[in-house]
Amino acid sequence: MLSVVLPLFFLVGVRAQTYSATYLPSNAPNHSEQGQAGTNQCGTGSNQTSQCQNAYINSVDDFCVFAPPEPGPASVIGNTERFEVSWCIKPGYGTRLIPDGSVTGAHFVQTPDYVQVTGVGDFTKINIPKGDAGGELDPHGADGNGNPIGGLVFSSAFTGQIQQVHEWTNFMSDSQFCFRACKDGPKAPGLCEHIYDVMGCEWNMPGNYGQGFAHCVGDSGEPMGVYGASTFHQGDGRTPPPHPAPATSSCTTVATIGNSVSVSGAAIPTNTTSSPTAPPTTSGTSATRTSSGSSSTSSSNAASAIHLPGSGALVGLITIVAGASIF
Repeated sequence: MLSVVLPLFFLVGVRAQTYSATYLPSNAPNHSEQGQAGTNQCGTGSNQTSQCQNAYINSVDDFCVFAPPEPGPASVIGNTERFEVSWCIKPGYGTRLIPDGSVTGAHFVQTPDYVQVTGVGDFTKINIPKGDAGGELDPHGADGNGNPIGGLVFSSAFTGQIQQVHEWTNFMSDSQFCFRACKDGPKAPGLCEHIYDVMGCEWNMPGNYGQGFAHCVGDSGEPMGVYGASTFHQGDGRTPPPHPAPATSSCTTVATIGNSVSVSGAAIPTNTTSSPTAPPTTSGTSATRTSSGSSSTSSSNAASAIHLPGSGALVGLITIVAGASIF
């Protein structure tokens, strides 16, 4: 049996990351996680009943958020986090469109390690009930699947080409939102931490939450909850203040963002759209990471594996044998 032995340099204090699949929108499976209610095969149209669960975060006028598929008082984020669908500013992704006027403030920041968009609006127009203080969506739910199950995030902001982003976090309420997607690498789990789900946007992602629209360059901030040598854990006796918002520069303002959809549920001419699908009995490949930083994955032949450095101050060897990888 042919084997290839490669040296890996492991970094001190970096948590293990194993991403079992990397997809593009063009080759994503119908379902990327078991139990998924929506789909990752979304086409290139737009439809206000789409069940697409692919989100994009590219610029101030080209981003998506996750929100409930149906309206009603029971559709609070805490009840619907497992099956949220993607709502986007721009058409062409096979998703629902955020109605014009819903977002009244959006501030996009490109940093060396992540991209982030923060803002305000009326998100009752994307099915979040009035008065819902909201919650967090991320790829690492309590059972190892994402919230939403099967939610994938893509960005062209880092390389100019669309690529999957494995570490991300999106908070939504009826009037405020924030979305951060971290570049794959050893810093990604800390900068896109997902364990502070009751702390909200401004604590997790300090930034501009005012009216208006801007695209800026910025410094990378501090990891959520890390203060020097100390780490805050949700529920500790004293909650520390949020980190200061990192400095930004080279800001370009935009007069407005939109897509000519004025009301939720409006019909949109489409070419190819996603449609509701039943949850699968088997899944494609997905990446999961627990709050301790360990990874668990489900396997498939749909995509190749990516393995990033784990913890420990040593030089290790990884043996790749006939398509299987062993640490």
